[in-house]
Amino acid sequence: MTAKLPAPVVLENDVVRLEPLTLEHVPDLFAAGGGDDELWRWLPSATPRTEDDLASTARALIEDDRHIPFAVIPKESGRAGGWTTYIDVPGFDESVEIGWTWYGRAHWRTAVNTNCKLLLLDHAFGLGYNRVLLKTDVLNLRSQAAIRRIGGVHEGTLRRHRRRSDGTWRDTVCFGILEEEWPEHRARLNR
Repeated sequence: MTAKLPAPVVLENDVVRLEPLTLEHVPDLFAAGGGDDELWRWLPSATPRTEDDLASTARALIEDDRHIPFAVIPKESGRAGGWTTYIDVPGFDESVEIGWTWYGRAHWRTAVNTNCKLLLLDHAFGLGYNRVLLKTDVLNLRSQAAIRRIGGVHEGTLRRHRRRSDGTWRDTVCFGILEEEWPEHRARLNR
């Protein structure tokens, strides 16, 4: 495998379309989740209060060569309702992380997250990645349950891993899915 991160591509199935994130997505994204403190509580940046705030956060993510961000576009609405990202994982051979993911509340407890993860995991393993890492705040129980549901195996907790946007320390729970584990999880999720 030559590249550390996959090239930006469009991925889609019957439920969702993932396309490279651009600033043109910002109005829809802000409508989906701007100003929602609960939604942004676990993310690495403060809650965007304006479209300009969200555009600034999106621009930084787009321009960071350690991330490949995607706009999440549920097929039923055709409008960006969140984003998700491939992230470089220094020190892990042939690995990629899926993270920096959020969805507007309208997409919570729907098929959107599972279908996004199906697309991203299929693509990563299809490109020859050995493992996919998923991380979340130790206090974000909803995210931990979602990661376990798609097949993530708890691999440990990094204590005082990073600062939250409010300045407190975050412990980070790490999960992994190995290439050879994915076919069984994929079949279960598709059922």
